Amino acid sequence: MNIVMFTNTYTPHVGGVARSVESFTREYRKRGHRTLVVAPEFSDAPKNETDVLRIPALQNFHGSDFSLVLPLSGLLTRKMKTFHPDIVHTHHPYLLGVTALRIARYRRLPLVFTHHTRYEEYSHYVPGDSILLRRFVTEIATQYANLADQVIAPSESIRDLLRQRAVTTAIEVIPTGVVVENFSDGSGGKVRRKLNLPPHSYVVGHLGRLAPEKNIEFLARSVAKFIKNTARTPAFKDCYFLVIGAGPCEQNIRDIFWSAGIASKLHILGVLQQRDLADALAAMDIFTFSSKSETQGMVLTEAMAAGVPVVALDAPGAREIVRNRANGLLLQQEESIEGFARAIDWMARQSPQQQRKFQQAARQTAEAFSMSRTVEKALSCYRSLQPHSPTGWSEPEEQWQSSLQLIKAEWDILKAAGSAAGVALNRSNGA
Repeated sequence: MNIVMFTNTYTPHVGGVARSVESFTREYRKRGHRTLVVAPEFSDAPKNETDVLRIPALQNFHGSDFSLVLPLSGLLTRKMKTFHPDIVHTHHPYLLGVTALRIARYRRLPLVFTHHTRYEEYSHYVPGDSILLRRFVTEIATQYANLADQVIAPSESIRDLLRQRAVTTAIEVIPTGVVVENFSDGSGGKVRRKLNLPPHSYVVGHLGRLAPEKNIEFLARSVAKFIKNTARTPAFKDCYFLVIGAGPCEQNIRDIFWSAGIASKLHILGVLQQRDLADALAAMDIFTFSSKSETQGMVLTEAMAAGVPVVALDAPGAREIVRNRANGLLLQQEESIEGFARAIDWMARQSPQQQRKFQQAARQTAEAFSMSRTVEKALSCYRSLQPHSPTGWSEPEEQWQSSLQLIKAEWDILKAAGSAAGVALNRSNGA
C-alpha cells in the first residue's frame, strides 16, 4: 500500500503530531508499506530524507517554533504522479490539509483525517487571537472532518467531543502507540550521576513542549511548591525537577524556581531522542502532567513504559491512560497548585512496596497502548476504504471526472470556510 501523509509539523519540530506521524510512518515502512511524508521545511531538518517531501515555508511563524507553508509549486503534483498513492492521510485541516483534500478529490482516493489537536487552544500563535477566531478554527476543523472519508480520534474523549460538534463522518479511535522496548531498559542511574543528584533523591519529571497551551507554568509552580514544602522536612529525601523538552516557556520555568529560591533543584535537559530519552525517563520517580489541551497522552505512555507512574489533571488524553491510585493519580477536583503539590507529595511518601506496585501497573498500561496494536488498527482502517474511481473509463473520461472532482473540492473548501465563519459570528452575537 502507498500512503501519503500530509502534516504541518514534522521532525525536527518537537510536538505530539510530529512524533505521531514519525512513529506511524516508521511502523508502516517496517511492514512493507511505502509512505511519503509531505511536510514544511524547517531550518534544521535532516538532510537526505527518504520519502519526505519538504514544502517551502516561513520559519518561526509569529515568534513560535512552527513553520508556515508557502503556496505550492508543481513539485507536489509531479511527486504524486510518480508515487501513486492509495491513501491520502492528513493530520491537519488547514494549510497542507487543504492540499490533501484537493489531491484526494482529484485522484479520487480516500481521505483520512486524524483530529490530533484541539485547535482553539493554539489560536494564540496567530495574530489577532480572539474568541471569534477560536470559534472559527473549531468550526473549520469540524467542517473539514465532515469532508473526509474517515476520521481518526486519538482518544475516546476526542471522539465524544467531535460527535458533540456534529461530526457525522465515521470515527475510529486509534491512539499513537508506544514502542515499549524503546523505553523499558533505560539507565536512570547514568543520568542521575551526570546531574550529581544524591543517591536517594526523589525526582519529579516532565516531558513535552514547554509552551503556554501545555499549562506549563501551573505545573512548574506546583512542583516548586512541593519541593519547597519537602525542604522543610529534614528527614525527607532531596527532591528535584527534571524537565525534558524545549519551548517558549523555558525561561518562565527557570524564573519560577529562581524566585522560589530553589534554582539548583531544576534541571532542563532540552530535547532528547532515543537512548538519551529512555535514560532520562528512567531517572524519574514520578511523571507530572498538567496539560488540558491534549487529545492523547503519548508522553504518559512513554513514561509508563519506563515504569514511571503519573500524576495528571483529569483532562482528555490523560483520563484514558491514568488509572487513579493504580498507575498514578488523576486529579479530578478543581485545579489548584496546592492540590497538585499534595498529590506529588502523596506519591512520594508511599512505601517502597507500594511504589513498586505503581511502577508495575504503569508498565502494564504501556503494553496495552503498544505501537504494534495501534498500527495494525490503522492499517485495517485504511483497507476498509475503497478508491472512488470506477473502472472501465477511458483516459479522457478519467481526466474529465478528475477535473470535476477538483472543482467540487474547491467549492467544498469555500463553503466550509463560509459556514465556519457564519457559525462563529452567530455564536458571538448570541444566536
